[in-house]
Amino acid sequence: MQPYGIQSMLKEGYRHLSGLDEAVIKNIEACKELSTITRTSLGPNGMNKMVINHLDKLFVTNDAATIVNELEIQHPAAKILVLAARAQQEEIGDGANLTISFAGELLQNAEELIRMGLHPSEIISGYNKAITKAVEILEQLVESGSETMDVRSKDEVVSRMRAAVASKQFGQEEIICSLVADACIQVCPKNPTNFNVDNVRVAKLLGGGLHNSCIVRGMVLKSDAVGSIKRMEKAKVAVFAGGVDTTATETKGTVLIHSAEQLENYAKTEEAKVEELIKAVADSGAKVIVSGGSVGEMALHFCERYKIMVLKISSKFELRRFCRTAGAVAHLKLSRPSPDDLGYVDSIAVEEIGGVTVTIARNEQGGNSISTVVLRGSTDSILDDLERAVDDGVNTYKAMCRDSRIVPGAAATEIELAQRLKEYANAETGLDKYAITKYAESFEFVPKTLADNAGLNAMEIIASLYTGHGSGNTKLGIDLEEGACKDVSETKVWDLFATKLFALKYASDAACTVLRVDQIIMAKQAGGPRRDLAAAAGAGGEED
Repeated sequence: MQPYGIQSMLKEGYRHLSGLDEAVIKNIEACKELSTITRTSLGPNGMNKMVINHLDKLFVTNDAATIVNELEIQHPAAKILVLAARAQQEEIGDGANLTISFAGELLQNAEELIRMGLHPSEIISGYNKAITKAVEILEQLVESGSETMDVRSKDEVVSRMRAAVASKQFGQEEIICSLVADACIQVCPKNPTNFNVDNVRVAKLLGGGLHNSCIVRGMVLKSDAVGSIKRMEKAKVAVFAGGVDTTATETKGTVLIHSAEQLENYAKTEEAKVEELIKAVADSGAKVIVSGGSVGEMALHFCERYKIMVLKISSKFELRRFCRTAGAVAHLKLSRPSPDDLGYVDSIAVEEIGGVTVTIARNEQGGNSISTVVLRGSTDSILDDLERAVDDGVNTYKAMCRDSRIVPGAAATEIELAQRLKEYANAETGLDKYAITKYAESFEFVPKTLADNAGLNAMEIIASLYTGHGSGNTKLGIDLEEGACKDVSETKVWDLFATKLFALKYASDAACTVLRVDQIIMAKQAGGPRRDLAAAAGAGGEED
């Protein structure tokens, strides 16, 4: 049968979806499904998700960024939400869940408006007005006096970091915040805006518990020293990226040996050459050699003779970090290093922590630019989740170094935004009014979800929050432990202004982008086996 309509224009195998029911509503439904997954993980009482990716790796986490990255989402509209969450994660490092869940809520409310008969363009126009107004209100809610902060004051740092860490590890935030704040303050440069997240490392060691975790000024390497010398104090360090071994010649050569004496001499000259190189390193004052490649038997023998400790770091990234810790310059080949190129460590020692042999390079004096948080836990998945909480804390520190303003947390800000936007909507005329009202209602999902996840009565809590905010208490939030509404100045739950601002912006942009789509035209998939289809077939063949 001859194709007709748009199909006659397109190649065979194309799929074309258009109109409200086929394109817009389908897209909204896909985004709603995604936000339903992440929503139950919102807040301190958020539930964990168990995700097994295509490589059979298990993730047990309530971190939305990890969940959506590992889900390998195929639907093009839901992918837009994933990109918004990824942008939030890269910009701030926290608030990915708020971004996805809020965008899903906006789209759910937009669907109701579409079914009432509003056109998507009118909804988008209303949403754009609402976000502009929401940003204005958000700036008014900033806690006075929080514009300036001392980024080296532990108490100020912990108060801003607590909410971000508690959403990942509720009940353990005090210990984690204390560790992360110490680690960040140690490596904070003179100009805090240049803070580099990569300078706070995490070493995960099985065994013990979180209370056994500690901070090391310097690096923790999960490897043993190569030779028999396991400890050095106040040592100069030489770093060789190419390895410590006899170097082969670039060109091929043939050596003719006539007698046994010549053969002996040939071996001795090689030995003498290696000894000469190691002696040159020892004479330069270096007591520790760090190799980026292999360490030869003969070279190791001479290192032992000259009482030089040898470490091998095969990862070039770890090697660079080690150079930053010790202040050394890496040489490509084994040669005598100049005094300027040598690094310095206070102590470097091989220790055993929980049955794992680790090498700890400490640099207590100034000039250290790396600190390591040593995390202890009983299983790998707990350690991974602790690491995510630490990452969130470090990223929050970076964000507060740029913009230290804070707003009330525990859903106080969201309810205040909802209330003021509803007042703004009532003053509007035209069809935008309905969209702005729905935008305001979308904020209610935060207190509702926080209450639901904690097993509280959501309706009662939202009603008492509105009552409190209506009487002028803008800092009234939910105290999840007591299951009642409390002033956040008492519970000390503060969120960073930047986290909220970017989450609302990204969520609104993503929602408007999805609403603007009225047709989907999909090409036929390119030939060849596809990984996800093969996996689906293996799992019993799902519908595409």
